[in-house]
Amino acid sequence: MEAVFLTFVFVLSIFLGFELISKVPSTLHTPLMSGSNAISGITLIGSLAAVKTDNVQIAIILGTLAVAFATVNVVGGYAVTDRMLGMFKKKDEGGAK
Repeated sequence: MEAVFLTFVFVLSIFLGFELISKVPSTLHTPLMSGSNAISGITLIGSLAAVKTDNVQIAIILGTLAVAFATVNVVGGYAVTDRMLGMFKKKDEGGAK
């Protein structure tokens, strides 16, 4: 029963995420992405807590993988946000002294 409930929550979250992203105007994608990066930071903290909880070998391995993937997610998210913000900057016309 629990697997059915978790599958339902997973499918519902996919549908909600798709609808949310498709309805948001393109000018608000950058702030929304910055908020998502902050949530990814919470994931990083949770993965660090998972590493420290038990002294079981599998928990340490999974926690280390979680820290690595969460770090990649946070760094990549901020890199993409920085690139998107760079698209809004005025380009130098050249020849300005």
